[in-house]
Amino acid sequence: MKHVVITGANRGIGLELARLYQREGWQVTGVCRETSPELDAVAAVIDRIDVTSATDVKRLATALSGQSIELLINNAGLLNDEVLGRLDFDSIRLQMEINAYAPLRISEALLPNLTKGSKIALITSRMGSIADNDSGGRYGYRASKAALNAFGKSLAVDLKDRGIAVALLHPGYVKTRMVNFGGLITPEESAAGLAQRIAALNLENSGSFWHSNGEELLW
Repeated sequence: MKHVVITGANRGIGLELARLYQREGWQVTGVCRETSPELDAVAAVIDRIDVTSATDVKRLATALSGQSIELLINNAGLLNDEVLGRLDFDSIRLQMEINAYAPLRISEALLPNLTKGSKIALITSRMGSIADNDSGGRYGYRASKAALNAFGKSLAVDLKDRGIAVALLHPGYVKTRMVNFGGLITPEESAAGLAQRIAALNLENSGSFWHSNGEELLW
């Protein structure tokens, strides 16, 4: 049975991905700070994990020691808004920790679980695209997702010889708590699109930046 590990799995897109892969017969491990009854119903849960904590990530790696992982989905994220003139640098720093550093830290910690043919999916955002930024603002979120894109591209290069492919995936504008449920598509629709992109991921297109609808995005 193939094994998928999903961070930020207790609600929103992460929960829908857990449900989707459970329906498809995968062994699902959901990683989160606090679990939910919905996640408990479809996944083995490793909770009380703060992805910004080196100690917690080490505990996660210990809990998964010896288990193969065919797919690692780094989904946990934070979106705050900042206004120029009143920038909150603690908020910007926290978004960098959660959105950029944590996926890299977790990917490195779980490398012993990944083998030839395994995949890493980094849930990023088109707001991390510098070429696509025509509205400004969101300093912490944009910068953290741009950093995540850079990390993901380097991971793709460094892991190619190991046979591990990496995707940078924008989920779309999704109706989740992160955007006060004001999105254009449902978490279920987003998860379905993300799963299609992951299924199509291989060593030839590893390191690419994709929308869940299949559009290749600008850096």
